[in-house]
Amino acid sequence: MSELNEVELRRSAARKLRAFDGANVRALLGLDGFVDNIIDVVDRRSDAENYARVEKLGALGQRIERASGLSTNIELVVRQEKLGGNGPIMANALIEAGLSVSYIGSLGRTEIHSVFHAMAARCRECITLCDPGMTDALEFQDGKLMLCKVETLKQVTYARMLEVVGLAKLREMWSNCNLIALTNWTMLVHQTEIWRRLAEDMEGIKAPSGAVLFIDLADPEKRVPQDLVDACHLLRRFKSNHFVVLGLNQKESAELGRALNLELSAEDIAANAARLRAALDLDAIVIHPTKSAACATSDRQARVSGPYCANPVLTTGAGDNFNAGFCLGVLAKLEFPEALAAATATSGFYVRHGHSPNRQQLVAFLEEWNT
Repeated sequence: MSELNEVELRRSAARKLRAFDGANVRALLGLDGFVDNIIDVVDRRSDAENYARVEKLGALGQRIERASGLSTNIELVVRQEKLGGNGPIMANALIEAGLSVSYIGSLGRTEIHSVFHAMAARCRECITLCDPGMTDALEFQDGKLMLCKVETLKQVTYARMLEVVGLAKLREMWSNCNLIALTNWTMLVHQTEIWRRLAEDMEGIKAPSGAVLFIDLADPEKRVPQDLVDACHLLRRFKSNHFVVLGLNQKESAELGRALNLELSAEDIAANAARLRAALDLDAIVIHPTKSAACATSDRQARVSGPYCANPVLTTGAGDNFNAGFCLGVLAKLEFPEALAAATATSGFYVRHGHSPNRQQLVAFLEEWNT
C-alpha cells in the first residue's frame, strides 16, 4: 500500500474492519487462565471509605526500601475480581470482535470458575484442564506489579491435553482454525514440550489459507535465557502451514535480544523487530511499547503511534488486547501498518473503558482518534 499518514492509516483500517465479518473466522486460544484481583495500594486513608492510592510504582518501591531493617504495613484494596490470563483476555477481546473462538486452558479442574462463565458461554467450545492461577495485580499510573500464584499451572501438559481433548480432536481444531494463539510461555513451564509435541503431531495437517499462529511469551525475565532461545527456535517448525507471529512488549523484546546476543536499539523498535525476526527466522515480530508499536516481516518494517492514556481505567490485559487487535487486523486482510493501528486502538479503548471493544466500537475509536 502507498504510504499514508497515521490519521489516513487509521481511517483505512476502520473502513476495512467495518466491512469484515468474523462470524466464520475460527480461532483456538490457550493455554493459561488466571483469576485476577485488580488492586490499589493505599497511600493515605482518610476514613473507612476514602483513600488516596500510591500512584507511581517507584513510590511503592521507595516505601518498601524505607522499611528495610524495620517493618511496614501496606494496605491493598481489591477494586475488581475478573477473568485473567493472557489467553482468556485475548480470547475475550476476539469474541467481542465477532470471531468464533474456542478455548483450552486452566479454567477450573472440576468446573469452570465463575470469572470465566461469561467467556465460556460465548465460546464455540471451552475446554478446561486444571484450576486457574491467581494474580494480585497492583496497578499504578506508570505500570503494574503482577504477583502470581502459578502452582496449578504445572498441570498444563501435553499429556493432560491428550487426556481431556484427545489427539483426534486437537488435529480437527488445528485443521479448521484460522488463528491459533498460544500464550504465557513463561508461566506454563511445560509449554516448550507442548510446542514440540504439537509440531510433531500436527505435521502434515493442512490449515486454512492464511492461517496465523500467534505466540506471546509473557515476561520471560525469570526463565533461563537458553530455554527461551530454544523455545523460540522451535516456532519456525510451524511455518509450513501458518504465518508465525511472535508478539513482544518492549521489556520482552530486550530480554529476548539479550538471550540471542543481539545488539538492539534503545529507540528504533522497528529495527529491533527486524533483527529479532531475522535471528529467529519467523514470519513476523511485533513489538509494542506503551506509546507506539512496530512490526517486521521478511520484506518490510512498519511503526505507528499509539493512543497513549495518562490515566488508564485498567491496564492489566492491555497487551493481550493489543495482540487480539493485531490478529484481528491480519485476519481481516489489513496491511501490517493498518493491523498495528487496529492493535493500538484495541488496547487504547480497553485501558480507557476497562473492557474490550466490539467491532463497531473499535471502528469508531479508529475514526475518532485523530491526534
